[in-house]
Amino acid sequence: MPKLPNILHITERSLWEAARERGVYEVSTRGRTLQEVGFIHFSTREQLPRVAAFLYGDDRTGQDDLVVLVVDPARLEAPVRYEAMPPHGEEFPHVYGPVPVDAVVDVERWG
Repeated sequence: MPKLPNILHITERSLWEAARERGVYEVSTRGRTLQEVGFIHFSTREQLPRVAAFLYGDDRTGQDDLVVLVVDPARLEAPVRYEAMPPHGEEFPHVYGPVPVDAVVDVERWG
């Protein structure tokens, strides 16, 4: 069975640091939790710049505090589903449960 590619999630550094202390990451997207949305939004490497621009805009203020979590889907217990998002129907990876910090194989500075 081929290895699934890593999936990416952009977030604020403080949210990642808090997750490291708890042992799990549970933020779905900017300002929304896993409990509120039901899944955690992820993207592919190709999708990441557009997702970052959508969530954080072109304003560079505060973007020094953004990081990209690189997650190995094989290390997740929760299901990963690629689902179409409106308006264009592009498929994005969603994780339907918390992300254990040991599933994060790299943390990259954004910007």
